[in-house]
Amino acid sequence: MIINSARILTYKFLTTNHTNHHEQEEKKESVASRVIVVREVRGKFLFLLLLIAVSLPAQDFGFGFDDEETGNSGGTAGSLNVSVSGEAAASIVGYINDFSDGIDQVRLGDIFTGKLNFSAQTSLAEGVINLNLNPSSSPIGIDEAYVRVYPGSLDITAGLRKLTWGKADSFGPLDVINPLDTSEIYTVMADQSNLMGVKIARPLVHISFRFGQFSKVEGVFVPWFQPHRIAETGRWADSQMGLLTNPPMPVTITEPDTTTLNYAQGGIRFTTTIGSSDIGAQYYYGRLPQPSVRFVFNPPDPTPQVDILYNPYHQIGFDYAQVLFGFNTRAELAANITEDLKGDDGSIYNPSIAWSLGFDRDIVWGINLNLQINESIRLFHGKTGSDDPMSVMSGDFDIEGGLPLTNTRLTATVSKKIFRDELELRTAVVWGMEDSDCVIMPALIWTKDEICFAFSGGFFAGNSEGQLGQYRDNHFLKVSCTYTF
Repeated sequence: MIINSARILTYKFLTTNHTNHHEQEEKKESVASRVIVVREVRGKFLFLLLLIAVSLPAQDFGFGFDDEETGNSGGTAGSLNVSVSGEAAASIVGYINDFSDGIDQVRLGDIFTGKLNFSAQTSLAEGVINLNLNPSSSPIGIDEAYVRVYPGSLDITAGLRKLTWGKADSFGPLDVINPLDTSEIYTVMADQSNLMGVKIARPLVHISFRFGQFSKVEGVFVPWFQPHRIAETGRWADSQMGLLTNPPMPVTITEPDTTTLNYAQGGIRFTTTIGSSDIGAQYYYGRLPQPSVRFVFNPPDPTPQVDILYNPYHQIGFDYAQVLFGFNTRAELAANITEDLKGDDGSIYNPSIAWSLGFDRDIVWGINLNLQINESIRLFHGKTGSDDPMSVMSGDFDIEGGLPLTNTRLTATVSKKIFRDELELRTAVVWGMEDSDCVIMPALIWTKDEICFAFSGGFFAGNSEGQLGQYRDNHFLKVSCTYTF
């Protein structure tokens, strides 16, 4: 029924650990840059550029425009350094159920994908354009494109950007700036630890200021809103989202224009180090990335109207990281305050408390364990209405009706490297506690210099109505080869 389709709207997306994006930003802050503006890239030229770039590992090119002037970074103030990097990847994904249905049902998807990253740097600024190459969709897509200037302790970034807030290895409750693309998340998780690729870059202005040795305050402004990208059709379409897009009864669906300033978002964050502890605090105002619905009846018109809504909310959050007894510990706590302060408005999500706690450590024989638990707790849970289809007519329908008080996910990754750390054995598990479902993703990864071969898979189990168990027909095997340059 269309009413039950609202369950997808409570989707709390948790994944395996990924490379800490903060470390990458810290490395960039000592580098100066200048903007490269790409006005037009034709297919033949880009293909030729890719062939050249692959043959030159991470090239840097310097152009001295004024060798008489010196900058703060030790180089020449007029020196422009241009670098090209990226990756070329070939992968095959096969779904086990397709093979049992016959060869005419087997689809292996794209064989080739790639990335091209361009940056230009001077002593005062940096320009970055990162491109994704994907034959099945747009052949050339922009992953990130931004300009940074950093006079002294001030850092100003404007453009299309991915940012990470919070300290959780997985996407924690404080990582609220970028929505997620869930259409291929599991096949990506299977053999990659860096999952920044599933984030959707947002147009934004980001300003940070450092003071003292370890303290920083930063602010962000996002001029318009984009929700999570959830597949509506195809293999990875959520079954409950499908009920909303293909309702069993005639309805008129309206969606808002989220590109106006009415959907602008912004926040401020402070981080510092006290002793051996890294702590942070933040405030963010924005829109929940999962949609809500409101049913409207306009007699004598017998066709009900379904309004898609994106609820505004305020978030106040804190995070903490420290090495305790050999465990690299991380924690986050957030209060998400919506407009439904009584809990009885069925078209608005109730306020909630969200938290995460995780650690990683080598436990025995060089085996590393990375564990994280994420949970959200609905406030005023007793005031929520019904998910019964008949409750639409009475006005008692609630977007969170029939859902449990909590939504909890446990993410664990066990890995072991052998043969001079070239071969990695890894297994990642995501377990949905309330739904009693899970996905298990084993992988065998061999890395030698710039080449990486991986053989991996994903296997779903548990309640077929759960957020993970609904994909029990999507067991897959994946073989990939990636060259990074």
